[in-house]
Amino acid sequence: MTDPDAEILSESGADIDPVDDAFEDLLVFIRDSRGFDFTGYKRSSLTRRIRKRMHEVRIAEYRDYQDLLESNAEEFRHLFNTILINVTSFFRDMEAWQYLQSEILPGLIADIEENDEIRVWSAGCSSGEETYSLAIALAEVLGLDEAVKRVKIYGTDVDEEALREARSGTYPARTLSHLSRGQRDKYFEPVGDKFVFRSDLRRRVIFGRHDITSDAPISRLDLMVCRNTLMYFNVEAQSQILDRFQFAVREGGVLFLGKAELLVSDGERFEVANMRQRMFRRRTGQSGLPYLPVQVRPDFGLGQEVQGLARRRQLSELALETAPFAMVGIDTGGKVTIVNNQMRSQFGMTVHDVGRQLSDLEISYRPVELRSLIEQALAEHRSIRVTSAQRKLGPDEVQYFDLHIQPLWTADGSSAGVSVSFVDTTVSTRLAVEVKVKREELETAYEELQSTNEELETTNEELQSSIEELETTNEELQSTNEELETTNEELQSGNEELETMNEEMRIRSDELDETRNFLEGVLASVAAGVVVLDAELRVRSWNRGAEELWGLRVEEVQNKTFFALDFGLPTERIHERIQQCLKTDRRTEPLEIPAVNRIGRSITCAVTCSPLDGVRGGVVLLMEESAPTPLP
Repeated sequence: MTDPDAEILSESGADIDPVDDAFEDLLVFIRDSRGFDFTGYKRSSLTRRIRKRMHEVRIAEYRDYQDLLESNAEEFRHLFNTILINVTSFFRDMEAWQYLQSEILPGLIADIEENDEIRVWSAGCSSGEETYSLAIALAEVLGLDEAVKRVKIYGTDVDEEALREARSGTYPARTLSHLSRGQRDKYFEPVGDKFVFRSDLRRRVIFGRHDITSDAPISRLDLMVCRNTLMYFNVEAQSQILDRFQFAVREGGVLFLGKAELLVSDGERFEVANMRQRMFRRRTGQSGLPYLPVQVRPDFGLGQEVQGLARRRQLSELALETAPFAMVGIDTGGKVTIVNNQMRSQFGMTVHDVGRQLSDLEISYRPVELRSLIEQALAEHRSIRVTSAQRKLGPDEVQYFDLHIQPLWTADGSSAGVSVSFVDTTVSTRLAVEVKVKREELETAYEELQSTNEELETTNEELQSSIEELETTNEELQSTNEELETTNEELQSGNEELETMNEEMRIRSDELDETRNFLEGVLASVAAGVVVLDAELRVRSWNRGAEELWGLRVEEVQNKTFFALDFGLPTERIHERIQQCLKTDRRTEPLEIPAVNRIGRSITCAVTCSPLDGVRGGVVLLMEESAPTPLP
């Protein structure tokens, strides 16, 4: 059973959200199909994270998104990465870590035998920065050689991808920014552009998947670290987790929470070591049975905590038997299971009544109708108190009892039955009649005080809720900032690639310009006219020799159809030769054609047609004067 007076709060108060059946069905589906139980998470932040992923895949309804999960197994990975906000860093909240290293660890180590193992658990470790921070802090206090020999650190999380990163122990330089240069050189080795945690101390760290809401806790811990994780759970889940933490930490051990979390206790479990830094110490000599897990993993045994369980149970039975008030226990089937000495003495019950149905016994309806009260307590999941119940023993003799009906629940939340206590208040009830007026006055004052207190509590809960929402939003903003940082790095990498490509294109362009200038120089130096035509028989090149021969500048003929040009050469006479060259892809014999040059003098022009290498359909025309024609 959990302690109703001890809660973990993330400075927010109650977590009350309207129930959405489709949303709850989605959580059950995720739990049953993939083993991730998010039903204990606070609905406000959980709804926001799932809605974020649904928006990314353009789905508005929870049932439609469940259909997507059923048909696309890969979508689970994207959903978990969205829900599990892996925001962490080395020595996050440096002031708290400095206090841990200077004030807490020396005292813890002093309480441990010289050769005994120092056991530490980092729950919700994400990608491992916090776990390795613990290793560094312990090595700084113990000395590196002693830490390698004695320290054992367990790092656990539900996110397998984050655990794979943690196991590698490899981080970029920017992740180590919270470390001093000396710490980085001492505890990390450079590998390429990243840093790897030193191997000898790394072997003292064990990473594994573990769900703090359901899996068996690790035992015999000297230090338990769970920072900014509990704030995502509702009050009921927090209380169950606290049961496990109480069992996990040894007497005198320390629980280290995050700055957004606050442990409120009645003193039964943990005392405050430093409230500002959220450090609490498990009290020594605690009463009550420890949390007993249903399933124990091979790595994390219960150890010596189980020893003496029988003695404690025997002590509990003796304490119950000799209690100064009458008590009876009823199981879920309505049968009597426990009857103590006062119950037998005052109500005449015997050991033979154990195992009988409560409805068959007089106690079920005298002094009150007990069965309906039991049903109400079980249905409403709360204890019920009945005061001044009358039991007539004779005409003038009346006994008064206060009844306390308490539902009993197992660690996994299932009902174990109820206990009913009968406290004899005959004397006090009679005295109460004499002070009734005073009592009513006090009750009125108490109600006014209670009303004022409730108003203050409501105001405090609203304030705490706002603080928690801000803390949660800050976590999400930090996560978004890391995503933006990653995106920025990707953009920067892409920009560097574009700059490289731009430089290559500039070099290539310079080479092409140089080649073009070279070819233009070659063509310009040729005395004969050279004309290059493309596949469409448009002019692509017209050298200086062609300008001198025909009087047309390159600007006048560029990209124009050769046979549409009007100059002194009858171009229709060479059309057949050009087609022959294109068809055979061979050079033609020179064709002599009467023509008129740029100054109006008649000449005989020899035209040779050659295929243009590397260009399909292109030709090169070589035109030169072969012999002057006599003037008439």
